[in-house]
Amino acid sequence: MIEITGLCRKVGDRVLVKDVNITIPDGMIFGVIGPSGSGKTTLMRMIDLLDNPTRGSIVINGTRATRDKKQQLELRRKMGMVFQKPIVLSTTVFENVSYGLRFRGVKGEELKSRILEAIDLVGLSGYEDRYAPTLSGGEMQRVAIARSMVTRPEVLLLDEPTANLDPASTEKIEELIRAINSRFGTTIIISTHDLDQGQHIAHRIAVVIGGMITQAGTPEEVFHRPLNSEIAKFVGLENVIGGTVTKAEDGLAAISIHGTGIEAVTKEEVGNRVFISIHPDDITLHSGQGIEKNTTSARNCIMGTVTVTTLSGPFVLVTLDCGFPLKVIVTRRSVEDLGIQPGKEMQACFKASAVHVMKS
Repeated sequence: MIEITGLCRKVGDRVLVKDVNITIPDGMIFGVIGPSGSGKTTLMRMIDLLDNPTRGSIVINGTRATRDKKQQLELRRKMGMVFQKPIVLSTTVFENVSYGLRFRGVKGEELKSRILEAIDLVGLSGYEDRYAPTLSGGEMQRVAIARSMVTRPEVLLLDEPTANLDPASTEKIEELIRAINSRFGTTIIISTHDLDQGQHIAHRIAVVIGGMITQAGTPEEVFHRPLNSEIAKFVGLENVIGGTVTKAEDGLAAISIHGTGIEAVTKEEVGNRVFISIHPDDITLHSGQGIEKNTTSARNCIMGTVTVTTLSGPFVLVTLDCGFPLKVIVTRRSVEDLGIQPGKEMQACFKASAVHVMKS
């Protein structure tokens, strides 16, 4: 288990990481996401003990890290780190992977067998004698992972490991990460700006913005129930709109948005300034005044004019002007059946439970 408390790093007058508090259980894939320059790499380097914090503590499996070089070396031997840009030595794949073991004094048949095992793990069997710098970016990254895994680390840190790779290479790396975690129970910490990757590979996620963890939770919590509008916009939620609570009773509130009342399930109080988000999939469209509130379970039915229609794979993203822009996902068949086109008036309906309410 990794326990991080009050972790900060300051360089000159610049605060890179501030007041980070997280616990990462053994065997977890823990994702760190955030915009460029948010402090992700600095946090990863401090966990790997490459950079010392200005203040705060890091406890790795019960041992608190100090600035003692000998103790740091002992703790770092339990970890492996792979960087965004693959680092390979100007020699063979075999020799690249052997580096950590030779440093630890492993020799003979054990050295050879463990190297071949690590190379096989990353899907590069038969590449042992290849000159590493001539490999593709994805292959070099797998060599770097093999070099880390050959020492059998308890913790593997991956800093943007697929940032510069094509989709096919990215998929192989992601499959490898899952396999390492499943087969060996290795605790994996991965930083990424790829939001899809963060959603489908991590068990838990921390959002880092401005050097601070602004939210930590499951992918479902972070991507569908963000704590504030800044996180919502970063994770790509649509229909993030500000408003004011005008009525609140029994867990149901009315929120005024540009003069339009939206009903939502929330405990926010009257007068509170809030943001809402509504997933485009949770909204249905109807022609004109085609549906009445008392004929549907949707508590919100508002009128709008179609401004833009955009193809999105097998679906169409429709943008309405309702006094504020509202985006809706519909099928191509619905576009044809309803005659959806710019300039047409439509009615958008959605349930109060589909409205996610956040602090501003």
